Amino acid sequence: MARLIRIAQTRLRNCSSCSPKTLINRHPNPPLLRWHSMPYTSEALPTSPLTSNILRILRTEIEYQSDSAPPHQPPTKFNSFAVEDRPGEQWITMRGKFGDSEDIKIEVTMFDGYESVPKTGDDSSGEDLRLHISVLVDISKGDGSNDLEFLCSAWPDSLEIQKVYVLRRGRMPAEPYLGPDFRDVNEEIQKKLRGYLEARGVNDELSLFLHQYMMNKDRIELIRWLGNLKLAVEK
Repeated sequence: MARLIRIAQTRLRNCSSCSPKTLINRHPNPPLLRWHSMPYTSEALPTSPLTSNILRILRTEIEYQSDSAPPHQPPTKFNSFAVEDRPGEQWITMRGKFGDSEDIKIEVTMFDGYESVPKTGDDSSGEDLRLHISVLVDISKGDGSNDLEFLCSAWPDSLEIQKVYVLRRGRMPAEPYLGPDFRDVNEEIQKKLRGYLEARGVNDELSLFLHQYMMNKDRIELIRWLGNLKLAVEK
């Protein structure tokens, strides 16, 4: 599936309908041993002025990021879905069921693109950025039948289907046909497939939740990264 995700995301980035642009956001040294006439002894090197300055800046930045807009504990549930955070990673996983037989797994990236849109409101000059999240929805019945996967774009106010895959678990060819872009599919089929996802809770409300979740996760991961950087410099 990881291979399909990579293929799908490459196709998604080239999709003219959403035009997401890639965002550019995106060991301790062993103690030095000094030779003496007697057995070896371990001595810690004094902290250099440069290292001290780096640590001071990192502490200040961690304090600022923690106090200016402190992140909150991420939720573990949204409607019928369990939410599994993956600390230190750029993904989360959501799991749910539909009826007695369907398992739904949703894999979600952090912000991975954007598009420029005109500003609205009193100050309508210039442009705003509309952030993009990639969403992969896997629907399996677990009875040996084909699974469905939907590659979607989650915008702040809407969820858009980009591709639909029909998967045969364990029997996928080396170069499978991945189907047309969703915008090229018959409009009636598009409408029915949107309704198919909405009935399972994959809708615009979910998209709004994901944007709120990822804004919080983005701050959590930044503070975590700054803390790990500080620890590495200290040692």
